[in-house]
Amino acid sequence: MSDPSAPAVGVGRGRAPGERPLRASPRVVLVHTATFRQARQVVPVLIPVAALVGFDDGLLTVVVMAAVVTALSLAAAVLSWWRFGYADGPTAVVVTRGLLARSVRTVPNDRIRGVEVEAPPLHRLLGLVRVRIDAAAGSVGANEEELVVDGVPRVEGDRLRARLLARRPAGVPAPDGEQAPEAPLEEELSRFDPRWLLYAPLVGSYLVVPLAAVGTLFRLVQELPDAVVPDLAGPEPSPHLLVVGLVAAVPLLALAAVAGAAVVNWGYRLVRRGGSLVAVRGLLTRRHTELEVDRIRGGTLSEGLGMRWVGAARVNALVTGLGQAHRRGQLLPLGPRAEALRLLGRLVDDPGPLTGHPPAALRRRLVRALTAGLLVTAAGVWAAAALGWWWVPVVGVVLTALGVPMGIGRYRALGHGTGPRSFSVRSGWLVREQAVLQRRAVVGWHVRQSLLQRRAGLATVVACVGAGSGGYAAVDMAAAEVPAFTAAASSGTWAGTLAPR
Repeated sequence: MSDPSAPAVGVGRGRAPGERPLRASPRVVLVHTATFRQARQVVPVLIPVAALVGFDDGLLTVVVMAAVVTALSLAAAVLSWWRFGYADGPTAVVVTRGLLARSVRTVPNDRIRGVEVEAPPLHRLLGLVRVRIDAAAGSVGANEEELVVDGVPRVEGDRLRARLLARRPAGVPAPDGEQAPEAPLEEELSRFDPRWLLYAPLVGSYLVVPLAAVGTLFRLVQELPDAVVPDLAGPEPSPHLLVVGLVAAVPLLALAAVAGAAVVNWGYRLVRRGGSLVAVRGLLTRRHTELEVDRIRGGTLSEGLGMRWVGAARVNALVTGLGQAHRRGQLLPLGPRAEALRLLGRLVDDPGPLTGHPPAALRRRLVRALTAGLLVTAAGVWAAAALGWWWVPVVGVVLTALGVPMGIGRYRALGHGTGPRSFSVRSGWLVREQAVLQRRAVVGWHVRQSLLQRRAGLATVVACVGAGSGGYAAVDMAAAEVPAFTAAASSGTWAGTLAPR
């Protein structure tokens, strides 16, 4: 017998009991037609068809293909709108879609973990939004949205968001003698300062797209014919031109990173409204994300190598059952470390200072960091003697020298700590991440101990939680401290059962 409270996928009329199914706005047909959302899978099929027909006029081929794709996109968008419906009943939200293969997805209201209302540029132009609903349902792939209601007016999107995250379902009157709850007060927790955009060039995620664009540009310029760029003709480009290009690319990359961060985070504001955290952000695509405070189990403080140089950090909330948690759980996208620590302290109690790990952990990090450089140096000695490649041992020596600060830095990043109601673990070097978790978040412990760790008296302890990445590790801590740490970081019933052997 199936669990009646579990999310279900099936075929039916697409309505909650006693609820009239609702439709998206007809204006969403224009959005889906312009973006070829439903017709994208047809385009690869039309290309070989056009090649087989063999239009003689290239311009005519382009015009005919564009007309056919537009017509197919319009037809698919109309059918998708016509066969789509949703209903938010007293106990569940239901979304129905499909023409030939009809599907109904039902999620109980108590399984909903978060709601995000986003408005891409074309949606904003037409006064529409897209509502994404996260729920703790196992019947859907990890990378698929639980429920998506696309193309509803802004007012309806806000109603859905408030309705689905409300503690009392909308339309249900208060019991006799009980007053209706007042509108929740709004408390601002954080507001993005435009000056924080100067941190963006030090964040790797904001540099990915500009770096890819610069690499593509250099590749394109190298392949241009002699008539266009004579200096770059031949097997090798001009060294002087390459140096000038690289020097010019540095400020361009920095500006592109700042622009990318501004597009994503412009107008960012985090407020607490009743029992929810509400984050609003975005310049082109405006996103409105709401998370229930009761489902937050902690947070992470992330500091990249460049961010640590200037004292910057990011904060993410760890929410149970939240899909795409790295983006939707982001509470401080970029800001000073002091602001990040203050915000993290509002999410979960500070467990206090971290305890460092034993010297054996430092030796393991130094060995790992120096191994690659020593191997290259040894191979370079042979290469220099046999082939005259004198630069190979130089590279090996440089790698070995760089391995020392890298190993020390990785060791200094290690730490763990416990408090009355929370605990913390930290690790990482290029990106140092400290996770602060409530004790109630722990659903289990996993202790790992390799042969070398056993000989060194070390162990890696992973706290298994139902939020974020699912597990957060105290790497290479003293094996003798494992029982006390796991007992202090949970209910205490784990003591004596997790001692490494």
